[in-house]
Amino acid sequence: MTGNSKIAIYGALAANLAIAAVKFVAAGITGSSAMLSEGIHSTVDTGNSLLLLLGMRRSQRPPDRGHPFGHGKEIYFWSLIVAILVFSLGGGMSIYEGISHIQHPQVMKDPFWNYVVLLSSMVFEGASLVYAIRQFNKSRGKLGFFQELSMSKDPGLFAVIYEESAAIAGLTIALIGVFLGHYFSNPMYDAVASILIGVVLVFVAINMVKESRGLLVGESADYGVVKGVYDLVNAEANVKTLYYPLTMHLAPEEILLALDVEFDKAMTVNQLFSEIDTLERKIKEKYPAIKKIYIEAKNFGGRQRPWVDEAVD
Repeated sequence: MTGNSKIAIYGALAANLAIAAVKFVAAGITGSSAMLSEGIHSTVDTGNSLLLLLGMRRSQRPPDRGHPFGHGKEIYFWSLIVAILVFSLGGGMSIYEGISHIQHPQVMKDPFWNYVVLLSSMVFEGASLVYAIRQFNKSRGKLGFFQELSMSKDPGLFAVIYEESAAIAGLTIALIGVFLGHYFSNPMYDAVASILIGVVLVFVAINMVKESRGLLVGESADYGVVKGVYDLVNAEANVKTLYYPLTMHLAPEEILLALDVEFDKAMTVNQLFSEIDTLERKIKEKYPAIKKIYIEAKNFGGRQRPWVDEAVD
């Protein structure tokens, strides 16, 4: 887990904790349903940041007899719990509040403090989002931003980006709902804004569940890493046949690699062991995230086997 993602989470935690308290106070003063939904949203985000930090801490525990590959996937489990909370507490409660205010409309009082809180929240949430995006851009590849985000293996960054993006969208909707509700003296706009905020959170939660699920069930390393490992190993003169490298993320910065290699049949046992040690050293030097390497070595004649893109799912 990178230090950048941890700092991004701490920043989001501090912002959401302060903003949640202010939003609830403003909702109590003005009676705004959208503001109440925003308070719930910020409270859920605060709890989510704590859960992500808990997942980071637990994922760094060393391997033991029951978990020989370590506890790296703890962070993926807790990011899944975060997504479920965003869906149920954030999205569900916001939609419920909106429907409740449609059934029992409440005329909004002076919205001045709503505007102050919403605009201030936009500044803080925006700053947190910009920082998270900057940290993400430092490590992303050459593909488009959203494509790289969907491929990210670090929940500490992609969860913050998703949540802060939803926060900005929710604040914008709340601001519009409060303005229209006050301008037309119709609480229906405020209630509808609350429902829309819930819909945004549900959409974000579904995307987070999708990301976490892929990592939990054993997602491969990025295509560039797999192809790079293949080319590096296949370039060795004593490697006669190399099959498609198998990889799996055990944590954001921890990859398991399995290779099925046929070496030159003229090699002695000592030469074979030396060649394997050399390959492991070269792979780890070029790709530091690859922490565990298992090579199934065979001493057959074999043949050079070209890279086949169709092997990639």
